[in-house]
Amino acid sequence: MACYAIGDVQGCYAALRKLLEQLAFDPAQDELVFVGDLVNRGLGSLETLRFIKGLGERARVVLGNHDLFLLALAEGFVRAKADDTLDAVLAAPDREELLHWLRHQPLARREGEALVVHAGLLPAWSTRQAVELSAEVEVALQGPDWRSFLGALWGNKPGHWDDSLQGMDRLRVIVNGMTRLRFVTAAGDIDFKYKGEREGAPAGLQPWFEVPGRRSAGETIVCGHWSALGLMLRPDVLALDSGCVWGGMLTALRLPDRMVFQQSGADFPDARPVAQD
Repeated sequence: MACYAIGDVQGCYAALRKLLEQLAFDPAQDELVFVGDLVNRGLGSLETLRFIKGLGERARVVLGNHDLFLLALAEGFVRAKADDTLDAVLAAPDREELLHWLRHQPLARREGEALVVHAGLLPAWSTRQAVELSAEVEVALQGPDWRSFLGALWGNKPGHWDDSLQGMDRLRVIVNGMTRLRFVTAAGDIDFKYKGEREGAPAGLQPWFEVPGRRSAGETIVCGHWSALGLMLRPDVLALDSGCVWGGMLTALRLPDRMVFQQSGADFPDARPVAQD
């Protein structure tokens, strides 16, 4: 039996299936862990959702920002942008079943000794606290008032974590930290503007994993989200978004030996090399 962590698929279904062929993935024995952003920008979001959901217990998922966007879009709380590719999901006869399944996925989960999360962790959070905070969002997203939660979720404020935060302010920071984080300002706020490479970052910004004294230091975090960062394998951070949907690679990392497998997205029609986000 093998367990593989898979980077951001973003609707690149054909590349995903080709990568699994390379792995000789056996759903009777092997397991997959997806780091979020299953959908959007690529043209195979519907097929991706159906396939991963159909794997049942052999596939585990954490939510990314595009997955949450799909849930909010389906309820009319956000508007589709020109490069969104979610119409097929919204028009599907099994739409409600797929969205219900997606809504019942966590933001963070333990996989052995590693924590899997889409974007990263704010410096104030330990991995243990991250799982607890994810559970708070799960209650809101899966409970009877989940539509109200989605309707109030979008926004950038507050951008700084405080243990005393309550209500939607608290939940919004948790979601933004775990699904949108790349850089942190000198004041400790999430930076929502710069999405590029580490070397070109404006003064005063630090990648979340380089902030001195972060409480999750020394523990293994598996993440995605940051395609401009690319594949990054450190002892404590395994970043797997290698930009498949932009014509880059879809990455699988075998846990726990950390062997890397990659499949180019450039040769498949469901990848869309357009402006990155």
